[in-house]
Amino acid sequence: MSIKNVVIIGAGGNLGPSVLDAFLKSSSFNVTVLSREGSDKTFPDNVKVVRANFDSFDSLKSAFQGQDAIVSLIASHVLASQTQLIDAAIAAGVKRYIPSDFGSNTADPRTLEAVPLFKSKTDVQDYLKSKENEISRTIIVTGPFFDWGLKTGFLGVNAQTKTVGLVDQGTATFSTTNLRQIGIATVKALERAEETKNKFVYVSSFETSQKELLEKAEKLTGEKYKVEHLESKQLREDGLNKVKAGDFSGFVPLLQAAVAGKAGLGDHRPFGLWNEKLGLEKEDFDESIKAGLSGKNYGQ
Repeated sequence: MSIKNVVIIGAGGNLGPSVLDAFLKSSSFNVTVLSREGSDKTFPDNVKVVRANFDSFDSLKSAFQGQDAIVSLIASHVLASQTQLIDAAIAAGVKRYIPSDFGSNTADPRTLEAVPLFKSKTDVQDYLKSKENEISRTIIVTGPFFDWGLKTGFLGVNAQTKTVGLVDQGTATFSTTNLRQIGIATVKALERAEETKNKFVYVSSFETSQKELLEKAEKLTGEKYKVEHLESKQLREDGLNKVKAGDFSGFVPLLQAAVAGKAGLGDHRPFGLWNEKLGLEKEDFDESIKAGLSGKNYGQ
């Protein structure tokens, strides 16, 4: 399968700039960014940008003409809208669709049980599977975004307050990937289009635990962090209660419990990592931590 022309949707989000940068640095593809009509998002001057009405099938179909693959990075609250994107892609003759998945291992039923909001992702996966005679798919699974997770405190370590919230003592191992590596992995997954056809592709920069991150943070910064002990059971209960009340910030404790909790759902190694098959280079663990704690992305 030959893929040359790639369109990225959602290139302005948390992950988007790193994925776009990886494609711009690759000589394998011609890349286009698809943005909503009226959007004020800006992109580098050397990027081809096409505007479309995301509510119009014809507008989307026109935008996808001549494209071989779509990389969707759209926000979680509009994931269901991907069915129209997929239909328009099929009508335009697009060969491959990478859905806005990434993150947790949605192929594991236990993950969906732990984070019910992931159903929007698995619904898109099921829709793509039902259309696999017309368009192929690749689902990239990365675990939490490592440098971003340290920068924002999502992984429990907060560099600004010098605090850490350890879930179930912080001993569970989880897979996690730097934003830059996710971008490179996405490029390489399309370079090996036949090999990754209709597959879940698992990649990881590191396997670590919150306890290890705390020890490294204290060693690298020379500062002591205040520890708060959290229980995954309580995080899950709090998250579900918020979601039921219409407060979707409850997604965060649900995800933290799933990733770092004692159930061990965050370790993707049993499903088979693709790092070696994709030719991904090893990254520096300490430098990645330093970057995240200082508010930067690794490799910036």
